[in-house]
Amino acid sequence: MKIDNILSALEAKHPGENEFLQAVKEVLVSIEDVYNQHPEFEKNRIIERLVEPDRIFTFRVAWVDDQGDIQVNLGYRVQFNNAIGPYKGGLRFHASVNLSSLKFLGFEQTFKNALTTLPMGGGKGGSDFSPRGKSNAEIMRFCQAFMLELWRNIGPDTDVPAGDIGVGTREIGYLYGMYKKLARENTGTFTGKGLEYGGSLVRPEATGFGALYFVQEMLNAKNIDLKGKTVAVSGFGNVAWGAVTKATELGAKVVTISGPDGYIYDPEGISGDKIEYMLELRNSGDDIVAPYAQKYPNSVFHASKKPWLEKVDIALPCAIQNELNLNDAETLINNGVTCVAEVSNMGCTAEAVDLFIEKKILFAPGKAVNAGGVATSGLEMSQNAMHIQWSAEEVDKKLHEIMKNIHEQCLKFGKGNEQYINYVKGANVAGFMKVARAMMAQGVI
Repeated sequence: MKIDNILSALEAKHPGENEFLQAVKEVLVSIEDVYNQHPEFEKNRIIERLVEPDRIFTFRVAWVDDQGDIQVNLGYRVQFNNAIGPYKGGLRFHASVNLSSLKFLGFEQTFKNALTTLPMGGGKGGSDFSPRGKSNAEIMRFCQAFMLELWRNIGPDTDVPAGDIGVGTREIGYLYGMYKKLARENTGTFTGKGLEYGGSLVRPEATGFGALYFVQEMLNAKNIDLKGKTVAVSGFGNVAWGAVTKATELGAKVVTISGPDGYIYDPEGISGDKIEYMLELRNSGDDIVAPYAQKYPNSVFHASKKPWLEKVDIALPCAIQNELNLNDAETLINNGVTCVAEVSNMGCTAEAVDLFIEKKILFAPGKAVNAGGVATSGLEMSQNAMHIQWSAEEVDKKLHEIMKNIHEQCLKFGKGNEQYINYVKGANVAGFMKVARAMMAQGVI
């Protein structure tokens, strides 16, 4: 495999899609050795087929705001690869959404879903619509207009969307309600639904909970105890809330959260009612964390800065892609960080990841660390198909087992002759091999 040739061809075909090209390069570099041991992959052009989505839907979403004015947004659904199951991946509603970001997310999702061991392919979608500042009625009308365009191309055995940034239980409710009306069936096509109509217990917490189960396995592999460690978390939404909740439950002390306005440092630790207050901040719709410092005066708000300036044992990026850069990585390493785990998708820049690996810092990529969210979505699909609901304890136990299995797969492919475990390589090779073998078995399609 000639990585440079493949990347050059992709860049010529898809100029300016930087996030997508970054994600492809990370995977190709990781799998090169293994790929070259399988000439049948080269003969069947597995990589060339794998880096292009099966199909992309792009559509206009016209809707009417509360003033009676017509608004127009773009909608997307990237069905990336369904070699091991129906397309599965979230919908993101945010002003920054573009095709490059969704292709990167769909590409990552393909390998992440393979790691869960559940039969799910990779997909992603969304719109440049932002729910922030919109009324419930406006969000409902947008979601219904969005679904009018997409509904024919999704289904429980075809493509199962979920939530992501800007798409929570409210949006899923409106989207699923419209889908159900149009399709005239109640088959649980979406995941992340409300408990009253087919949702799964533990799903809101699952990404953060699963991440901490994975981090615990990373530390256990090095005989390090999570209890008593200080943790920096970025973000303050559902994912960060789940991570803070589980980290605290496991005996660690979380000292930061962050938003677009800056970050909070709370030396006493974010626990108890402070964790519940994170939900209040998110539900306010203001997208800021500064009010935390007014409510809890012993904490400090640092405007327009990131939490990676603090001296901590563990750093967990939980907000958005490329939020932790090379300078942040250097600061964390100089401050003695022990472990960094991406809870957001591709939360660290490529340069930051390279430095963590070079300095032998425990580091794991988002496709392994945050797979608990989609794993629990897969469990929601199973419950819907069987028309049952498992208890929170049952779901949490299955989630814990899945994260442990993902860690074991990463160890299998990421542990070389040295003691250092390269989780990036481990996750990419494990995910790739499963998808590649499924593609080989199904022929050129």
